[in-house]
Amino acid sequence: MLKIYNTLSRQKEEFVPIRQGKAYMYSCGPTVYNYAHIGNLRTYIFMDLFRRTLKYDGYKLKGVMNITDVGHLLSDGDEGEDKMQKASREQKKSPWEIAAFYTDVFFKDLAALNIGKPEIIAKATDHIKEMIDYVQKLVDKGYGYEIDDGIYFDIGKFPAYGKLSRLNLEEQQAGARVEVNSQKRHPADFALWKKAEPEHIMQWESPWGMGYPGWHIECSAMSLKYLGMPFDIHTGGVDHIPVHHENEIAQNEALTGEKSVNYWVHGEFMLVDGGKMSKSLGNTYRIADLEERGYKALDFRYFCLNTHYRKKLNFTFEGLDAAKAAYARLLTQVFKHKSAPACGDKSAAERYLAQFKEAVDDDLNVPLALGILWTMIKEKPCREIYEAVLEFDKVLGLSLDKAQPAQEEQEDVPAEILELCEQRKAAKAARDWAKADALRARISELGYGVTDTKEGYKVAKL
Repeated sequence: MLKIYNTLSRQKEEFVPIRQGKAYMYSCGPTVYNYAHIGNLRTYIFMDLFRRTLKYDGYKLKGVMNITDVGHLLSDGDEGEDKMQKASREQKKSPWEIAAFYTDVFFKDLAALNIGKPEIIAKATDHIKEMIDYVQKLVDKGYGYEIDDGIYFDIGKFPAYGKLSRLNLEEQQAGARVEVNSQKRHPADFALWKKAEPEHIMQWESPWGMGYPGWHIECSAMSLKYLGMPFDIHTGGVDHIPVHHENEIAQNEALTGEKSVNYWVHGEFMLVDGGKMSKSLGNTYRIADLEERGYKALDFRYFCLNTHYRKKLNFTFEGLDAAKAAYARLLTQVFKHKSAPACGDKSAAERYLAQFKEAVDDDLNVPLALGILWTMIKEKPCREIYEAVLEFDKVLGLSLDKAQPAQEEQEDVPAEILELCEQRKAAKAARDWAKADALRARISELGYGVTDTKEGYKVAKL
């Protein structure tokens, strides 16, 4: 039984879906005004591990991820300029050009990291009508009110506000979290719709004049459209808890009158050299930056998998070096099983598979699951172990099916072994499968494993 830590209850809970055998999941996506850095991407690796675990457990997944291409202001407290507008001015491109460029780079990064795309990708600018309808309903219900610069949500009408972040609004001083707007009924009231200045590039007609949506209304409107309410799971980074997700809950439950999401699940921050990741400090590395330094995207994925998603992860290049070396050793060890003959006994593999499932079902304990993988591949080289590795990789996403021997091992293969490999290659070409299997077994008896590739074969010491 899958258990997951629910931020709402502050405890691990058994996952019980609303619809039997199906999991409906919304994941907060990027604001595409700039490149995603490795801290952002850690959150999407966590999202991917969760999605993979749900699929591994047999759930049919309906996932939605938004692309925020309007409405996210420089401050989470609804102050300052729209991030897309600012990027447009600085980069001298239209907001739509900015969004298209950074969205493309983002999905290329996801692909390099083996992060699967959710079933539905929802762009904010494609759903303005749904957002306006949502805001109008909140106004009609008395939760939304109009002031000079927009329509705001009245948290005073929603007594449960703060239940996700456990904020005590009575103890907060005005202006402690957001700048004071004298027209707002409460300092923490947040924008549902912002009225646009004439020079603002991105704006749409609405019942309140030309304007654009607030950031929080986007996720509420799109999750309602595609998943309905309530739905099962909402994921994101811990930075979304006190503002963005708190505001989503208020909007959703004010509109529907019931609980909107059963499980709120959040990934922790990534630090750099023990401190905060910041553009001003010059330590917001991208995947492209890591690749320029000689690392592969999957080295970074492996690095992330060694720390539980609910723990802070400290990024250092020394740590990434260690992960790169360990991942290379892992591939080499996996290859020994890939190129080995069947042992005829699946009991060891089945035992490790049971341990693996227990680990990932316990709040996505991937670090423990990796340890089980390392223990398993120390077994005598065996094809059944390799088949279990492939099952593990359905969750881990480390492309372990592409395991190859270390280059130096390939070069040190004795001539006798290479001759047997050539004979096996000829037997396969002649479709003499019995001889080919016998030669593979002989090669294995001599301490080497052979596996077929598009180019021919690879051979390595077991």
